[in-house]
Amino acid sequence: MSGVASTLAKQRAMAAGFGTNANATRYLNQDFAALRAQCRSAGKLFCDPSFPAAPSALGFNELGPASHKTRGVTWRRPTELVSSPEFIVGGATRTDICQGALGDCWLLAAIASLTLNEYVMARVVPSDQGFGDDYAGIFHFQFWQFGEWVDVVIDDRLPVKDGELMFVHSAEGREFWSALLEKAYAKVSGCYESLSGGSTTEGFEDFTGGIAENYDLQRPPSNMFQIIKKALEAGALLGCSIDITSAADSEAVTRQKLVKGHAYSLTGAVEVNYRGRQEKLVRMRNPWGQVEWTGAWSDGSSEWSSVQGECPHANAEDGEFWMSFNDFLRNYSRIEVCTLTPDTIGDDSVKHWSVSKFDGTWRRGSTAGGCRNHPYTFWTNPQFVIRLEEEDDDPDDGEVGCSFLVGLIQKNRRRLRKQGEDMHTVGFAIYEVPKQFHGQGQVHLDKNFFLSHAQTAKSETFINLREVSSRFKLPPGEYLIVPSTFEPHLNGDFCIRVFSEKQTETVPCDDPVEAELDDETVSDEEVDAGFRGLFAKLAGDDMEISAVELRTIMNKIVAKRTDIKTDGFSMETCRIMVNLMDDSGNGKLGLGEFATLWKKVQRYLSIYKNNDSDNSGTMSTPEMRVAFKDAGQVSFHRHRLSPCVCHHRHRHRLQPPQPFSHGVLCRSLRQTSPALISLVDSDSTWRNQFFKVKLF
Repeated sequence: MSGVASTLAKQRAMAAGFGTNANATRYLNQDFAALRAQCRSAGKLFCDPSFPAAPSALGFNELGPASHKTRGVTWRRPTELVSSPEFIVGGATRTDICQGALGDCWLLAAIASLTLNEYVMARVVPSDQGFGDDYAGIFHFQFWQFGEWVDVVIDDRLPVKDGELMFVHSAEGREFWSALLEKAYAKVSGCYESLSGGSTTEGFEDFTGGIAENYDLQRPPSNMFQIIKKALEAGALLGCSIDITSAADSEAVTRQKLVKGHAYSLTGAVEVNYRGRQEKLVRMRNPWGQVEWTGAWSDGSSEWSSVQGECPHANAEDGEFWMSFNDFLRNYSRIEVCTLTPDTIGDDSVKHWSVSKFDGTWRRGSTAGGCRNHPYTFWTNPQFVIRLEEEDDDPDDGEVGCSFLVGLIQKNRRRLRKQGEDMHTVGFAIYEVPKQFHGQGQVHLDKNFFLSHAQTAKSETFINLREVSSRFKLPPGEYLIVPSTFEPHLNGDFCIRVFSEKQTETVPCDDPVEAELDDETVSDEEVDAGFRGLFAKLAGDDMEISAVELRTIMNKIVAKRTDIKTDGFSMETCRIMVNLMDDSGNGKLGLGEFATLWKKVQRYLSIYKNNDSDNSGTMSTPEMRVAFKDAGQVSFHRHRLSPCVCHHRHRHRLQPPQPFSHGVLCRSLRQTSPALISLVDSDSTWRNQFFKVKLF
């Protein structure tokens, strides 16, 4: 199926309700009910061919086939591990999730938070399965993946080493929903090892379809405790962590038994009457199922004996503990909050925001322009217009404006870890659209706009996380969102979501191209004597130039130039040039026809000289896009301004753009920009040649 057909089919499916949680898309087209019925009819237990119980499902490096960590690993079903396995016993609880030999504490922290909300839990973990009469060795789970819900089928063969589950397991030992959920998530991520390292927000969003926000606890809002409490009441998922300052800090345990660089779940927030005053407390959970805070309000501490009235204290070595909110702020670095309705934590009433989502791609040499540090390619990034029309109702902060939340998600990066890929460093910038472009369907602004206009807002940082999100409040108007990688020329797929309090319109943009080509036809009478003499020498006795003669002329010209990077003109190109200019239909160019061709050559040569900014003798895609606009005489406002500097966590090595060679130029044109299709006119084939050669 072509790209356009695939997109249309997907849009129709979404409009029909496919991809919602109630009607999830079948991952890899596997139908849970049908497969289970087939297995039961055949009297066999399900074996998943798309995620086999084999070394490839474990990993590729530390968990690769040659690793000592995977030696002796076998795959066992729960029925082979315990006599009476259970899917869920007495409801899913946080103690069902104990971390194994995999660095996916970020995921397990999200799963622990998932158990606090029965409604959200039921969306992810369907109840129509277990080890009862319908058992057939097959289970399924539902995850939100980049804009749609997918139903993921797995078999229940789990990796075992030395008689114990290698990865997540329940404290009780015979409950398997969490281990099977982890396996399903490993399947959509490519393998178990792909789950190592990450942000809790990934799990939060894939369990809810919501959007996450991050708070720096070194500079928390004054109402941080109220935000936490309100978020928990609204069913939000919360995670937190302690930043590390060096590799040695990773999972280092502090004096009071907190683990650095480790993902915790925040599972409760209460105020208790302590010695006649109100004390704010938060409840934390360590996915390890052990190693707990030993400071004030820890299990068995003296503070609990002085609480008056209702007391939430529990004294069990289960990885869950209480601490004062002040100690929480002093010890933890950041907190992540994910909710289905992002405004729930900011307003007194729950309201559903308007949501828009678009998919996009960054492609090297075409749409991967990098951040504003790269002003000559930044403008080639995909662009999206958001129209804010109505101001917020009764804003809490007293500031009038339109609130919205932008989230930029990198797609399928975990699956690429086997090929040595990982998360790009990404972010986005927001610009106010000039009034002359308001209401237009195509507003893809060019280099000169970004050189002359400062950004109105931007993501907090460029960072190598799956998603970058930020909340904004801006006056009504039209704004341009430009998502990008930090460095240019990096391939990747993404989706961008805009949550807004009021109904808004968000649309993708493409190059506005309206070619207005001048009539360059030259008649025989208009040709001056000097050109007539030159033509007579080139044409020979018949006073006409054939394709063979044209090829000889062109290649002699380029052969004399040492600064031209070209393989010369092919016979096919010269035939097309002759056919396009041949008004008489005899397959040759007369005086006026050749003069018309030469006039075009001069114009396109001038365009080439103006746009070959690096004097390389070839044209990069950004140079080509500008050249095509100039060739079509599309007018854009041109100004000058120094670019801003973007902040980021990790830098990537800059790779230069690939120049077009003679053989690949024509094939590459359609990949340069969708807008080129509408610009290419009847003389485009030979025009491409003159963009890359200097005749005089």
